[in-house]
Amino acid sequence: MSKVITERDGRVFVITINRPEVRNCIDGETASLLERAWKEFRDDDELWVAILTGAGDLSFCAGADLKSLDSLGPGPDAPAHARRRFITDGPGFIGYTRQTDIMKPILAAVNGYALAGGLELACLADIRVAAENAEFGVTCRKWNVPLVDGGTQRLPRIVGMGFAMELILTGRVIGAEEARRIGLANEIVPRGQALARARELAAALCELPQGAMRTDKQAAVMGFGRPLAEGLRIEAEVGADAIGGRAIREGAAAFVEKRKPRYTHDD
Repeated sequence: MSKVITERDGRVFVITINRPEVRNCIDGETASLLERAWKEFRDDDELWVAILTGAGDLSFCAGADLKSLDSLGPGPDAPAHARRRFITDGPGFIGYTRQTDIMKPILAAVNGYALAGGLELACLADIRVAAENAEFGVTCRKWNVPLVDGGTQRLPRIVGMGFAMELILTGRVIGAEEARRIGLANEIVPRGQALARARELAAALCELPQGAMRTDKQAAVMGFGRPLAEGLRIEAEVGADAIGGRAIREGAAAFVEKRKPRYTHDD
């Protein structure tokens, strides 16, 4: 059985980390399969929404597999310059985590532990659905393992610098309710229902026109943390195509005519 399972459900692409026996930790093979899956989603125009989850109902992902640490990245025997180049320019240690080029919606069905690198994977998503037994934390703090798969950058953007620094510095583990309170979890569902709920959300997103959704995501991602004037410039630039497209005219016409919009797959 593959360590990463992918499923096409209409226009929804479900990526499942399939190592429940080790709490869905990531070794080198799993990381390569995740990178391949993310790029498949990115490049396939027939796929509109991705869902990332873990097998079983105990763990989403408990981070890097420390027993197979040497299998991640170029390996300990690689020259120092190769290791540094991988860290700065590579795809990420636990998959395609350093990507900034997927503007399609990404959901995470957090069905249990999201720890260390697993928390970083959850932060890849635009929306996180957490099972009531989900737990989040930078537990790699105890073992002198740094966050190098986007955690120091994405987590503050999601929950704010204060909460992020507390989690990053202390390694404290929080439950689903606290995660929702600080904005890390968007909603909480009963144990075992995170993926089902994420599928519902994904289906709803697929009913919407995709063009403006993607440009709005791009503008939000690119403009975050920049001066307002620069953010507004980015918003205008990336939204120009949507403003000039057929979909906006169809949406306006449908509103005026009090009917459901008729979008094409290109909208």
